[in-house]
Amino acid sequence: MRILVINPGATSTKIAVYEDEAEVFSASLTHAAEELSGFSRVVDQLPLREGLVRSALTEAGYSPASFDAVASRGGLVRHIPSGTYEIDDQVIHDIYNPPFGEHASSLGPVIARRIADEAKIPALLVDPVSVDELQPLARVTGLKGMERESFFHALNQKAVARKVAADLGKPYESLNLIIVHMGGGVSVAAHEKGRVVDVYNVKDEGSFSLDRAGGLPVNALVNLCYSGVTKQELKRKLSFEAGVFSYLGTRDFREVQQRMVDGDAEAKLIFQAMAYQHAKDIGAMAAVLKYAVDAIVLTGGIAHSELFCAEIGSYVEKIAPMLRYPGEEEMRALALGALRVLRGEAAKSYSETIATKQQ
Repeated sequence: MRILVINPGATSTKIAVYEDEAEVFSASLTHAAEELSGFSRVVDQLPLREGLVRSALTEAGYSPASFDAVASRGGLVRHIPSGTYEIDDQVIHDIYNPPFGEHASSLGPVIARRIADEAKIPALLVDPVSVDELQPLARVTGLKGMERESFFHALNQKAVARKVAADLGKPYESLNLIIVHMGGGVSVAAHEKGRVVDVYNVKDEGSFSLDRAGGLPVNALVNLCYSGVTKQELKRKLSFEAGVFSYLGTRDFREVQQRMVDGDAEAKLIFQAMAYQHAKDIGAMAAVLKYAVDAIVLTGGIAHSELFCAEIGSYVEKIAPMLRYPGEEEMRALALGALRVLRGEAAKSYSETIATKQQ
């Protein structure tokens, strides 16, 4: 089975071709900031990005008809359970009318649907960032009418969870795992027997990351809101100019670590503080699982750092064995999600899932 995988990000569009489980082609199509600055909405980038994807495939000798399915990262669609979904008309509608704001990843399903329709093959999305399996207790906050929401690195977290289960020789549905995705953003999730029952929302909770604020003191945040900044300025500050960047002026974790090693006292403080906050979040998720934890799993790009993982381990290693799966499995996870459908697993209906949730 030949599968085309599409994964748009803020400044690049990654594509890959899989023959069953094996990657046989990949490309990362970069987009200069000035090239994208002229678009007022993310969806306006569609002709540019789709054209580059089609050109790269043609140059590599692939036509739409040469694929058995197209799989895409899901984008900021509505909250749905984990799984592989058909990219139906409701998905496309929600991308053009986004319920949670715009993100470059939302372009993937539109490009995938267009290529798949041309070839008359399935177009599929797998485990978008808005996957929601939270238990009712996890939704309650301290203010009625405001619920906690589920946004996390679902695609990589679910893929790594299945990999951990295979390595342990046990079904994913039998394990309790705490998985920490550490990249540009961070998400810490409690996986209870196959479901993510609680998570520190990657958008606005938990530990700070390279350029995101994480959870902030409420009163100080309220004061900041009324300090003369606009809503858009504040959102940008908290999502792109906070975290490590606000302290050290860099989003490159390798630079932070090197500065610490070279004796920079502030870099050392921020390095240790980020590990400290990750550890606190892990401890909270251990409580969610009533301390019946089979493994703590560190993944994402920052998991390549033995120093950082060891710093986290110094706080939480007594809770459960700590495993490292550096990097991310997003492209392979997309291919495997599509492959399961091509081999007989029924793809879920996004529109039917949404309709059921609304009843």
